[in-house]
Amino acid sequence: MIQRIIAIDQSTSSTKALLFDEQCKVLARTNVDHKQYYPQTGWVEHDAEEIYQNMIEAIRQLVSGRADFRSADYSLCLTNQRETAVVWNKTTGKPIANAVVWQDTRGAELCRLLRTDEKTVDMVMAKSGLLIDPNFSASGIKWLLDNVPGAREQAAHGELLMGTIETWLIWKLTGGNVHATDTTNASRTMLFNIHTLDWDDDLLRLFDIPQSMMPKVLPCDAVYGETTCEGIFPTPIQIAGVLGDSHGALVGQMCFEPGSGKVTYGTGSSVMVNIGEEPLPAPKGLVTSVGFTAFGKTYYGYEGNIYSTGATLKWIADQLQLVGHPAEMEALATSVPDNGGVYIVPAFSGLGAPWWQSDVKGAVFGLTFAATKAHFLRAALESIAYQIKDLVDVMTVATGGSLKEIAADGGPTKNRFLMQFQADMLDTPVVCTEVDDASALGAVVMNGFARGLWHSFGEVTGLRKVIQTYQPQPSLEKETLYQGWRNAVNQLIK
Repeated sequence: MIQRIIAIDQSTSSTKALLFDEQCKVLARTNVDHKQYYPQTGWVEHDAEEIYQNMIEAIRQLVSGRADFRSADYSLCLTNQRETAVVWNKTTGKPIANAVVWQDTRGAELCRLLRTDEKTVDMVMAKSGLLIDPNFSASGIKWLLDNVPGAREQAAHGELLMGTIETWLIWKLTGGNVHATDTTNASRTMLFNIHTLDWDDDLLRLFDIPQSMMPKVLPCDAVYGETTCEGIFPTPIQIAGVLGDSHGALVGQMCFEPGSGKVTYGTGSSVMVNIGEEPLPAPKGLVTSVGFTAFGKTYYGYEGNIYSTGATLKWIADQLQLVGHPAEMEALATSVPDNGGVYIVPAFSGLGAPWWQSDVKGAVFGLTFAATKAHFLRAALESIAYQIKDLVDVMTVATGGSLKEIAADGGPTKNRFLMQFQADMLDTPVVCTEVDDASALGAVVMNGFARGLWHSFGEVTGLRKVIQTYQPQPSLEKETLYQGWRNAVNQLIK
């Protein structure tokens, strides 16, 4: 029977459903946006029930009218925005509040207080591999339990469950029968011990989160359950293959060997490099996470996360309305020879790695009467490349040498100016691959491992097809431009 794999890529801004065949070719795709909620400065929320309904609608659109709907063997896999946390009542099935998104900074003060105790900082890093920061799920969950009326009492009585978005979706898809997550998403909560691969009592105690709320942790290449997707399928199909979006891209870019790395350009950006089977301590500015778990082994990664990259371009289009769509920015940005001295530091939700300054606000530097819209747009694109360079420079030192290449994925990779500027800034080739949705491809690979379609990493490495490589070009201005960026950042950080 022919295989058809539906990959759900649930991101910060939308829910995509992609249909793959057994050769990992994309046959169809749909996309449904969800609303962003900003109830207070620094707060970012999603409606978890809207996301679930959007996923069902995306699946319905994807398979509607397909000739192979009755004859093919369908299955479902998931990749998702990671640290965004949902808390819900296991009896009513209703979230107690909107989901706290990974960009949300309401836990910043709690994290700041925890960071004043050096022993606590060391304990959290040693167990979870993470820095104490509101980017990770724990402080947001604690905030919900402390501030939603009745939540603490319900949690104490075992009435509440928590999870990152994939956990919520699996629970809903299985009619509340499966409360589970995978090792990659778990490793981004600040509640998970990356050495024991289980929830850690000390970390749960630190954030006052009951063990009864926590989902079961499974490998990425596991079968999680079955679903009819609210009756779309006449008989249940398997849910198999789950991992966070950045980890999905690591797998989708076939970074199975230690030392191989990738950059995902999305709402934010993740730089991740495979460091092998030992959870080595991360150097300053980076964190250690589970890269992926497959074939009974766990591979770890150094990672740095940037909060606002693609989000900056979306803000310019949607909020400032300087362009109708981010795709229009390249032509305008290249209509001027340089940035005109303009630098944008897009710290809309603070600065992530390697700075980890959650209370910093965004700023624009170098404006003069000579500055035009084109200079502003060029500065916005350049800010993405500068932030990636900040991380790669730290990562290069940590891994003991320069990276041979950076595998790139995500929507902004279509911007040729940005990709060439990125290669120039890094002095490293930037490789863009055929699959725009590397995270979804990674989930499909894990689905295939779980269901026995493939039996080794080697069987799938040839699925990555390079469509363009941007070679770094010599530039006398590169160091001057980057120094201008560092000067701008240094005016903001403490």
